[in-house]
Amino acid sequence: MNRIQTQSEWINRARDVLPGAGFGNFDPGIVIREGKDARVWDEDGKEYVDFLIGSGPMVLGHGNAEVQEAVFEQIPRGMTFFANNSLGIELAEEICRAVPCAEQLRYVSTGGEADMYAMRLARAFTGCDKIVKFEGGYHGMSAEAQMSLAPSRMVNFPQAVPDSAGIPQSVADEVLVAPFNDIEFLRSLLDEFEGQVAGIIIEPLQRIVPPEPGYLQAVRDEATKRNIVLIFDEVVTGFRFSYGGAQEYYGVTPDVCTLGKVIGGGFPLAAIVGRADIMAHFDKSIVGEEGWLMQLGTLSGNPVAAAAGLKTLEILRRDGQNERFQNLGKSVMDAVRKALEPTGHPYQIVGEPTLFDVLFIDHKVRDYRDTVAADKKLNATFNEVLRREGVFKAPAKTYPCLALTETDLHLTADALQVAAEALT
Repeated sequence: MNRIQTQSEWINRARDVLPGAGFGNFDPGIVIREGKDARVWDEDGKEYVDFLIGSGPMVLGHGNAEVQEAVFEQIPRGMTFFANNSLGIELAEEICRAVPCAEQLRYVSTGGEADMYAMRLARAFTGCDKIVKFEGGYHGMSAEAQMSLAPSRMVNFPQAVPDSAGIPQSVADEVLVAPFNDIEFLRSLLDEFEGQVAGIIIEPLQRIVPPEPGYLQAVRDEATKRNIVLIFDEVVTGFRFSYGGAQEYYGVTPDVCTLGKVIGGGFPLAAIVGRADIMAHFDKSIVGEEGWLMQLGTLSGNPVAAAAGLKTLEILRRDGQNERFQNLGKSVMDAVRKALEPTGHPYQIVGEPTLFDVLFIDHKVRDYRDTVAADKKLNATFNEVLRREGVFKAPAKTYPCLALTETDLHLTADALQVAAEALT
C-alpha cells in the first residue's frame, strides 16, 4: 500500500513531471484531494468552502447524488463511441430548447475548442477573415483567442498584442481589438474595416465586467447592419446566469454562441450552437466542398458527459432554482460589503450575483484597463487571507454554487471579516 503523502510531497513530485509544477490552470501550491457539495479538502486535509468550483462547471456542487447516479447508470453501457448516442442527442435537444440563439448544435470537448470553431464558422459563413474581439476577453487557447487577453503593454486600439509565444504575426493581423463597453469605438472600427469583418466574439459578461445598459443590443445592431456574425462566448455564463444563459438574462440574442462547463456536469463537454443557416457549414451536403468546415473530436458528445449534463440541466430547470441561485450569490455579495465597508478602502463588487469579484478601486469598472488599475497588493492580501481562513477561490473570480448551505455562508462571512481586517 502506498504511504499517505503530504501536500508538500505531492508538490515536489509535480515539479519533476509538470512544467511549472502544475496543470497550467491554477496555483500549483495547492493539491486538492476531494470535494463534496460546496467544500474541498487539500492533501493535508485542510477544508475549504469552494468558490472556485472547478472554474465554474460544478454549479450543483461536488458529488451531486443525482448526477452521480446518471453517470453510474451510463458507464457500464459504454464511455465513448466516436458515434452518435441517444444521450448526446437528448442533450442537444434540451440545449436548443433552452438557449435563444440555438437552432442546431455541434459538440466539442472544451470551451476553447468551441470558441475556435465559432470564429472559423464566422469566416466560413461570411467569406471574410477578420475577427473583432475585446481587450481582456477570454476565449480559450487558440491563436486568435490569445490576442490581448491580458496585455501588459497598453497599445493603441485596434492593435492585437499576442499573449503567448509561438503565434505568427499573420494571425495578429487578422484580429482587431476594441475596448469593452465602448460602442462608439466599435462603430468607428467597423466603419474603417467595412466588408472585412467575419465575426465579433464577446463575453456578454467580460470576465466579471458587466455590459453597460444597452451596450449588447448596440453591438447586436451593428453586427446585423453589417452582416457580421455575432458570437457570444457563454462557456462561463451559459446556464449560470439563467436557464437560457446570459443572452436570456440580458435580453440580447447572438447568431452563434459557445457553451461549456455547466453542460457537461463536471465532465469535458462543450458546444457551438447557433442559427441553422450558419451551422449548415458543418454539413458538406448542404454547403459543398468549398463552404464546408471540417470538425471532429474523439470525445465530442460522449455519453457519460451527456448523462451528467442532462441531469444537471434537469435540476437547474426545477422551480425556484434560479431564484435561489441568485439569492445565494447576493448573500455572499452582502457579506463582502459588510466586511469591507468599515475598512475605508475604496472597492467595487464587479459582476452579477452568480459570478463576481471585488476590486479595490475608487471608480466604476467598465473595461479591462479599469481592472488592471485596481490595487493588486490589496487584492493579493485579501485573497491570501481568505485562503488561509478556509475560502477557496480564484484571484479574480468568485463562483457561488447551489450547494452552499447556511453554514457555508456563515464560515465565508467570518473569513471575509478576517480578510478585511488584514487590510487595515
